[in-house]
Amino acid sequence: MDELGNILIAGTGPVAVQSAVLLGRLPGTLGLAGRESQRAAAFFAALETTAGTVRAEVQNLAHAALAGEAQIEHVFHGYGSVAGEWDTLLLAVTADAYLPVLRQLAGEVLAGFERIVLLSPTMGSGALVREYANARGADPEVISFSSYLGDTRWPQGHPGAAVLTAGAKVRIYAASNRGISPGLERLRAVHEAAGTELAVLGLPAEAEARNISLYVHPALFMNEVTLRAVFAAEPPTQYVYKLYPEGPVTPSMIHAMVQQWRELSAIVTALGGKGVNLLAFMLQDGYPVHPQSIDPEQVAAFEQLPAIHQEYLVYVRYASLLVDPFSEPDAHGRYFDFSAIPIRPIFRNDAGHWDVPRMPKEDYYRTKIIQGLARHLAVPCPMIDRLLAAYESALTQAAQGLGAQPRSADFAVQDFGEDLGMIRAGSGRAS
Repeated sequence: MDELGNILIAGTGPVAVQSAVLLGRLPGTLGLAGRESQRAAAFFAALETTAGTVRAEVQNLAHAALAGEAQIEHVFHGYGSVAGEWDTLLLAVTADAYLPVLRQLAGEVLAGFERIVLLSPTMGSGALVREYANARGADPEVISFSSYLGDTRWPQGHPGAAVLTAGAKVRIYAASNRGISPGLERLRAVHEAAGTELAVLGLPAEAEARNISLYVHPALFMNEVTLRAVFAAEPPTQYVYKLYPEGPVTPSMIHAMVQQWRELSAIVTALGGKGVNLLAFMLQDGYPVHPQSIDPEQVAAFEQLPAIHQEYLVYVRYASLLVDPFSEPDAHGRYFDFSAIPIRPIFRNDAGHWDVPRMPKEDYYRTKIIQGLARHLAVPCPMIDRLLAAYESALTQAAQGLGAQPRSADFAVQDFGEDLGMIRAGSGRAS
């Protein structure tokens, strides 16, 4: 049997479909489970029309290895309905949904998993999942990725049986609490066959810390400009990656980003891992710029430079990516407007309730968990504290402004105490 055996994918979004196409090339049975919601119902309905066949298409021929079809042999409407024998659980949901998904699985199903793979964890997610499973008599291998491999979306803007992958990362990271295991090696081979290097690290916490969103999103989203664009009534459109006044990028925001990197690096070190060179990580694992914009020697020396020099270089990086520096200019010499990613404001969800967009909602969970880890490890994190305080203040004011209008639970300040308790209990365990 293949090292991953029968694979159950948890999730009904584009990432779940692309993952099914990749993993459907392996021996074994492929299943998929999702929560019971209106969006999941639309996906399940689309899956019925194709008799369980899902398809991935690519925008760039360079990513052709990601394209293809897969057959979902078992579909479960609601995680509580999962039955059968499954060797690998792939959590293709956001990190804050890991516990809700695991709680709904029957005890015998959870006990049957030999491994659980976390595609988009945050710091501590591996410890969280391991602790939950152990507390229920299960002992699976837990594999943490740094992030999902690309940018996958619904081509028509709504759930269906086909997805479009518009971009793919050159490199992502992963680690297992069982070292370099057969399952991890198989996942590495699957990714490399698809054109993405899967670099294996020694500790799950190191892999979880190599998600660029952890370093840049708190500063980008938890500032006055972005918070006003997210929560204000009928705000003007602003853009995540643009310089002020079109967006939030200012020298003070860059200062917050670089300071938060230092705090996160101290947390990783306290967990026994190794931090990252922020600028190199941005340029080598994110999007590069021309050497005329940032000297490669300064990139290599970034960690040894004075703080003000570091902040200057990160500001230059964002200024250099206002346009795609590697796009072809049009007849007027204009390059592709790379930074024109609108900040999404609050919206009404499928239930008609006001809701907070995924960014910054997901970033709030991730950053709050990081803050809790810092407290547990006695690592000072004043910038993380300041960013979270700004977000929670804006959240509270927005909730008050909505009055009696129905809104989601995400408008409440949260401590994620249950998750943090499990992470603290599990963070010192190697297996």
